[in-house]
Amino acid sequence: MDRRKFFASSLAAAVTLSLPVRRLMAADAASTLALPAEIPAITGDGTRTTLARSDLQALKDSLRGALLLPDSPGYDEARRVQNETIDRHPALVVQPSGAADVRTAVTFAREHSLLLAVKCGGHSQSGLSTCEGGMQLDLSRVRGVRIDPAARRAYAGGGCLLGELDFEAMACGLVTTAGTVSHTGVGGLTLGGGFGRLARRFGLALDNLTAVDIVTADGQYRHASRTENPELLWGVRGGGGNFGVVTTFEFALHPMQRQVIAGNVVFPLSRARELLPAYADLSLHAPDDLYTDCILSAAPGKDGVFVIALCYSGPAEHAERTLAPIRRLGTPVADTLKGIDYVTAQRGTDRSDPRVYADYEQSGLINGFDSHLAAAVVAGFESSAERRTTVFFQHGGGAIGRVPATATAFPHRRATHNLLVAASWPAENDPTPHRRFIDQYWKTLRQFTDGVYVNTMNDETPDVVEANYQGNLQRLRRLKQKYDPTNLFRLNENVRPNA
Repeated sequence: MDRRKFFASSLAAAVTLSLPVRRLMAADAASTLALPAEIPAITGDGTRTTLARSDLQALKDSLRGALLLPDSPGYDEARRVQNETIDRHPALVVQPSGAADVRTAVTFAREHSLLLAVKCGGHSQSGLSTCEGGMQLDLSRVRGVRIDPAARRAYAGGGCLLGELDFEAMACGLVTTAGTVSHTGVGGLTLGGGFGRLARRFGLALDNLTAVDIVTADGQYRHASRTENPELLWGVRGGGGNFGVVTTFEFALHPMQRQVIAGNVVFPLSRARELLPAYADLSLHAPDDLYTDCILSAAPGKDGVFVIALCYSGPAEHAERTLAPIRRLGTPVADTLKGIDYVTAQRGTDRSDPRVYADYEQSGLINGFDSHLAAAVVAGFESSAERRTTVFFQHGGGAIGRVPATATAFPHRRATHNLLVAASWPAENDPTPHRRFIDQYWKTLRQFTDGVYVNTMNDETPDVVEANYQGNLQRLRRLKQKYDPTNLFRLNENVRPNA
């Protein structure tokens, strides 16, 4: 069965809901398995090593959570990430039950110089949340959200998914920026930035991050806030997983009504040349409480579509005026705009967001919307009988751009959109022509970009990755030298230590 058809079915929802229970059952079963005399593994610098049974037994005995080896029930599920073209096999997987287990696992990885990958939701397009031959730290058991309505704070476990945060906060009439796909991990989204349906109104997810509990490379458990280890808090707000494993996130919350206006307005792809400049104008002049994405997409053997996806979270009395520019675009082939519960809207694109099904993508941030960019997007777009092709503009600006570039480690405050081009194809087919098309297409668009959103960065060289931190790089390097001098946490958009 084609996986995209499967996930589009109602069965997918039932399967997804059952995963936590299955994961716990598999992990408990794995705890009774006998350990081999030794297992081969890979160190952080790529050399081969072995882990003896006595070391594995000591690790296993010290964990409240699970230790999974390649023949353990649940191992294959743990090692997998969202991008199904990534097929890597860690030597061992640790599923910690809390911060104490995270400390144990990090210490074990450091003492044995293991390549270490950290997985939350598994949405890393380049597969950095899994690894070949190293240790994977799967945070799927470190979950739970607590809301303090009086203080307007949310406390989320390091393995939480965005849907959990939305659900608990909105039950108290409160929200924070939490992406656009509910099964995304809180950790990856927040530490790298955190665009979302409310980001133009309330800032990026990281702008709402007020404190973290984090296990650093020395195995120590630290709290970082504006008054305690403030420089570490600055670094994790945009520096990704470079400094440790966050076990608790503290977010500022904002009052908001439950009902928003959200949905898609769909036009034929043949109108893209006319509609893309109109979208550019709409998005650049939108009020902060209007978030609007644009998607050009063509599935194999089908006519393509031009979609404007939006979420309006402002006062109801201003809705008609705010949405009027979209209504003036003509008669759509479909229009799903309606009043809807915000949590429901947040789940609405869980199986249709282009980043969910993309097998290969390239991306970059744009500042403004050059008319030549719109022309290049339309001119280079090609449908194919063998793949789905998608161009995706994610809306930025608003409150995001009113934060100084040096206030957090995230420097791209001028960005008005995140631009992605993506391809998806049946897993059994040769990926070469599809990857080649995306790379060639991207060459015509890269000139319009200024940096890359690290959460959609794809296989860039170390120098390109570091240059992407712009004026914040040297400050990040000093932090890296202090908290991770051996670069244990290297499977990320990596900042190398000064030394």
